[in-house]
Amino acid sequence: MFFIFLKAPYRKGLNKAAHHTSDYSSTEVILRRGQPFNISLNLKTTVQSWDNFTFIASTGNLPMAVISYPGYSSSKILVPYRSTWPILETLSFVLPADAVIGRYKLQLQVLAGNKVSSKVLGHFVLLFNPWCPDDDVYMADEEERQEYVLNDSGIIFQGVEKDIEEEAWNYGQFEEDILEISLAILDRSLSHREDPAVDVSKRSSPVYVSRVISAMVNSNDEKGVVEGKWSGKFRSGTNPLRWSGSVTILRKWYRARYRPVRYGQCWVFAGVTCTVLRCLGIPTRVITNFNSAHDKNLNLSIDKYIDISGNNLHLSEDSVWNFHVWNESWFIRRDLGSFYDGWQVLDATPQEKSKGIYQCGPASTKAIKEGDVNLDYDSPFVFAAVNADCVTWIRYSKKRKERVYSDTRKIGKFISTKAVGSNSRVDVTANYKYPEGSLKERQVYRKALKLLGVRIPGKRSKIPRPRRRFSRAQPAQTPSISGKLLLDASPVIGQDILLTLTLRNLISDFKDIKVKLKASAILYTRKPKAEILQLHRSIKLGSEEVKEISFKISYSQYKNSLMDDRKILVTAVCQIKRGTSLLVEKDIVLQDPFLTLKVLGPAVVHKPVNVEVTFTNPLADEVTDCVLRAEGSGLLKEQLRIQYVNTSGCVEKMAPMETSTVEFEIIPYRSGTRQLQVDLVCTHFSDIKGFVMLHVAPAQ
Repeated sequence: MFFIFLKAPYRKGLNKAAHHTSDYSSTEVILRRGQPFNISLNLKTTVQSWDNFTFIASTGNLPMAVISYPGYSSSKILVPYRSTWPILETLSFVLPADAVIGRYKLQLQVLAGNKVSSKVLGHFVLLFNPWCPDDDVYMADEEERQEYVLNDSGIIFQGVEKDIEEEAWNYGQFEEDILEISLAILDRSLSHREDPAVDVSKRSSPVYVSRVISAMVNSNDEKGVVEGKWSGKFRSGTNPLRWSGSVTILRKWYRARYRPVRYGQCWVFAGVTCTVLRCLGIPTRVITNFNSAHDKNLNLSIDKYIDISGNNLHLSEDSVWNFHVWNESWFIRRDLGSFYDGWQVLDATPQEKSKGIYQCGPASTKAIKEGDVNLDYDSPFVFAAVNADCVTWIRYSKKRKERVYSDTRKIGKFISTKAVGSNSRVDVTANYKYPEGSLKERQVYRKALKLLGVRIPGKRSKIPRPRRRFSRAQPAQTPSISGKLLLDASPVIGQDILLTLTLRNLISDFKDIKVKLKASAILYTRKPKAEILQLHRSIKLGSEEVKEISFKISYSQYKNSLMDDRKILVTAVCQIKRGTSLLVEKDIVLQDPFLTLKVLGPAVVHKPVNVEVTFTNPLADEVTDCVLRAEGSGLLKEQLRIQYVNTSGCVEKMAPMETSTVEFEIIPYRSGTRQLQVDLVCTHFSDIKGFVMLHVAPAQ
């Protein structure tokens, strides 16, 4: 019997709504596993009741699923009619909730008597399904699914623990080419190149897929998406501060035939990772950890050495970043047990190798909280990032050092993410650890030390051959004075910084104190880059007396030293005759000027609307090379670059203290709540960001 297959169209509108894939800007059929989908089969043939139909779905050149038709036994579909010309039949199928995700080919195989014929009906992409209770990524709350799967924009928190800033990010997981690029990232991985069949067969697991993505978003091992850089000039690429979203980065990588995009830092890696995982259907959010530890030797102690002037001595590879950004994804852990289900930490920033590759996670947040650092993947690294102890030493000579600062509460502060349904900040520190200073928190800390084989002071290790034998020093002596560095006003770039050091004598004895004040421009990793100021003072403190030292860091002093991070570290080393020294530190983030954004009219799909941007140059200097950039999913299909023209008609220039307004047009192409981001790039300011949320009405 001869079969002619005219067409087998997928019921696109019906399937898109049922599978929550309507937002994808793709001509491909996009489905979610564990969810019924329909096709209309149009045959021009003669069919007998005894003819057997089998539908085969295959991915990665391997037959991965034989689709069963509901109501018929086995995997074969018996056609329930005879001799129809032509035949139009709507069929409904379900791919298993644990099926491999990726691009599929659908074939129809027909057995008529002893003759077998087959035909390719079409192709589709299968994704994870957070709406399906049988899928490992199932998320029960609809508002959370809307946020962590379908929201294509968000907020990434940065700054320092006492001055948390919000930065808008365009995830854009539904934009044109992003699904194609996300699948290409999987196919470019080292695992896939080594053994494609094995790699594809593992893509049913969100544990496996998310770990591959954490490796592929950085370029260190596999020509992944983003190349990291934390110091020096960025002339051969883009300053990481100037990225505002993932779409431009992913397209740049893809269109350049997988050449890594220069450059990224932690929030860039996290933003891109979030885009790819949401695109593939894994609920994902971005997390910021303030005072984040990088514990190089995994002894859960961050040791910092300075000299008597407060200069950083590079005697330890440990570090504490002002903030570090990673991801959490939501899925169950069949490999660990149901207790560890839920949020899993992933970190694409290339800091340490895991099993020979720069990748990190997924590490269960519940494992981190309970100190279960013996569990996969990379839980010791994440535990240290949020719960290491912080120790500072003054090194007087090669033979003499003094432990002047010991803090069990400094690391892992205000762990933050965007709220569900709003741009407000939610503190999720309690997901990672018990309250600082509590008995339970210290018990968990000691449990982690024991599992890592780190000796605990005062106790003999019961572990016969510990993997690590790092001795932990005894606590620092209690200082006889206390100190604080306080800002007199919020620091704004272009203005002088006014500070006060307050010292208090805690005992009745008189104290002679030598104070060495130092200010340095630093990166957000707290790495010092340029010295700004040094001051020496001597003071006497009477019994329980309090004294203040006021000082200023002028704009002229810091303007040529300030890094793009806009961060300054001020330290005061207080040496006491016949007493323990005191170290006081203050992290300062200078505020950039603000962009004011205003949408000039109602936003409606396919109708142009103007946006007004206003900016005031706060400096006594002229700024030049001014360029505006705008982007936003559902609003602009490509990043928009606008040449800046000031009120005098001068291109790309702004006079001191000048206020200028620029207008540009957008044509929304997707309804709903949308986020428009605008950046101003110019001399003196690496990047000034602003954003506005707008509601786009459907086309009328």
